[in-house]
Amino acid sequence: MAFVGVAFAFVVTMLGTTLPTPLYPAYEERFGFGALTVTVVFATYAVGVLTALIGFGSASDRIGRRPSLLTGLAMAASSTVVFLLAGRIHQGGLGVLLAGRFLSGLSAGIFTGTATATLADFAGEAHRLRASLTAALANIGGLGLGPLLAGVLARYAAKPLTTAFVVHLTLVLLAAAVIVRIPEPVTVEHPRRLRIQRLSVPAQIRTIFVQAGIAGFAGFAVLGFFTAVSPAALASLGYHNPFVTGLVVFAVFAASAAGQVASVRPTLRSALVGGTATLIVGILLVGAALGQTSLALLVIGGLVSGAGQGLSFRAALGSVTGASPPGERAAVSSSFFAVCYVGISLPVVGVGAASKAYGLVDTAEVFSGIIAALSAAALVGLVRSTRQA
Repeated sequence: MAFVGVAFAFVVTMLGTTLPTPLYPAYEERFGFGALTVTVVFATYAVGVLTALIGFGSASDRIGRRPSLLTGLAMAASSTVVFLLAGRIHQGGLGVLLAGRFLSGLSAGIFTGTATATLADFAGEAHRLRASLTAALANIGGLGLGPLLAGVLARYAAKPLTTAFVVHLTLVLLAAAVIVRIPEPVTVEHPRRLRIQRLSVPAQIRTIFVQAGIAGFAGFAVLGFFTAVSPAALASLGYHNPFVTGLVVFAVFAASAAGQVASVRPTLRSALVGGTATLIVGILLVGAALGQTSLALLVIGGLVSGAGQGLSFRAALGSVTGASPPGERAAVSSSFFAVCYVGISLPVVGVGAASKAYGLVDTAEVFSGIIAALSAAALVGLVRSTRQA
């Protein structure tokens, strides 16, 4: 029951991080900002995640799993309360949205590593694969459910800028009640002190880290594009329904979850090669969809991209952690996630800035080409190293 409770709390926390996605057009209209500001608001989430990874990366080993999980839920609740406030004001909302996204990033950064470790603690060595898959599905599943829930409520419920966050706050409080009741799975040595998590990559694994890091960067850039820019992209195709936006983003994350499950059977390197190649095909389809103004092609490209991202991401993370010395795995994992979250934020801000000058369609086509080129570079390196091996 503790295992199920932690998985539930994991889903709830990650759900909150993508809840605003279908609501960005409404925020644009209410507060009078454009696509560039939306991408900056979105990227603030990644700043929060990186802050949490560096500042609290090893917190659960020092203060215990349960206090760390409750801290992550407290950040999630704080973010939701801030967004509730944003839904009730009509001016000066940019600072409120930035604060909400930063708190959301802190919650995700604290919760992701801690919940993954806690699931592994409760599963035990005999069920390590079950814990890994559950963590992956809870993470990606929560990210996908956020836009779907917000899209449905924004389309069919009253007060679209507040209803979704009331529902999420209720779920967070329920998750906190569950976490309070679980046993503490680790014994903490005194004194309970926190320290900055050092990001580092040992020299002997830098080759595979670079290859896996490029693939992770490219995959997260695609997820960032769909999460931050999909409302504007769908509007350019003539679709302004928030439910459609939520459904498209959910489909991409569902495909990612399926890709992660599929990555269990092949070897890590073959899964990384196959996932990277699939990602290249998917992102090129996305660029073509916007050029051809085709919703069907956009959805197909999103599904293919999501599957490739999920397949390559889980394999990339497994490759770098498996090759790392046991005493440095936490630092290597944090370094890998730092690369991924730079990928989910920096390119998206570039898309927002470029679309203001050149239009979203042209910018998205160039973005697709750049991500495809990065993925191709990682693919070439992986194929060469596989042949050498």
